[in-house]
Amino acid sequence: MAIRSPLKNDSGNLKEMTSAEVDQIIDQIIYQYSLNPSVALSVVGSGGSLSSIADTRMQAGAMSTDVSAFPNEAATAEPSVVTVTYDKVNETTSGGTPTADTGTTFPIFYNSGNIQAMSLQDVKDTFLHPAIDLLVAGTTTSQQAGTYHINSASSVVGSTSLSGTPIYQDSRADTTLYTAGEIGETLDQPTTITSYYLHRVDGSNTAYTAPFYINATNDLQEYNTTAFQSLLQGWIRKTASDSTDGYKIRYSLGISGSGNTRGSGMGDTRLNGTGNYQTRYVDTDDYRAQEFPDGTPTTIATYYLRINKS
Repeated sequence: MAIRSPLKNDSGNLKEMTSAEVDQIIDQIIYQYSLNPSVALSVVGSGGSLSSIADTRMQAGAMSTDVSAFPNEAATAEPSVVTVTYDKVNETTSGGTPTADTGTTFPIFYNSGNIQAMSLQDVKDTFLHPAIDLLVAGTTTSQQAGTYHINSASSVVGSTSLSGTPIYQDSRADTTLYTAGEIGETLDQPTTITSYYLHRVDGSNTAYTAPFYINATNDLQEYNTTAFQSLLQGWIRKTASDSTDGYKIRYSLGISGSGNTRGSGMGDTRLNGTGNYQTRYVDTDDYRAQEFPDGTPTTIATYYLRINKS
């Protein structure tokens, strides 16, 4: 591992950048990544590539009838579990083709008193891998720009919503809709408790000092803005998508897994009662009974979006 100190212009002289100035370039790399993430999540109707997650709720048992007396509780069908599967998050990767290393493509540094261009491995160690480490952190600041998180709000300051469509909804039986006077009630009468949305963290275009490189005529030249930013974006996109050094960015959905959680956990809750037994007399040969969902809300599972490097 070789972390280099790139050379900059200091009043007409070459001078090594400080660690703070290197950090500014790393922040610019993150901003460049946010403009065109190479590991992208999107919201789809179904069939997303990330793991499916389940919402469960209780529904009423089937109605029982008798011509002479109310069916007793033991003979009446119990409430049952309804499961709705969500697979709305899709991941795609597109590393592209970054600027090729000709041997003089990257910033220069002092090596035992000589001026030398950084190798690709130097660039990875100095800039790209530290940028990936910041991008996969568990926070959602501008240093994670271009990466994703979950929130129960459809709009989050500092982030862009990927869709007005929730990627997951926690629902429960709406007990206010079940009444004895309506037996046989519709079995499944849900209400949405919480919706969860996918967001991408916005970038911040911070200032930085441009380093020098060796140009086509073997002169030392300061990078112009367009060329340097294109160089940075190409290589951070390639690294995040296709790294063979353990610095690929990948996402997962589930209860457990590797990596850092991003944003809100998505709770699956349902009522924990054993059934609210109710009866309805219709006429002399129509006695009805049904069990409705009841109890208190209980968390069955909590799902997380995770970001990982591999």
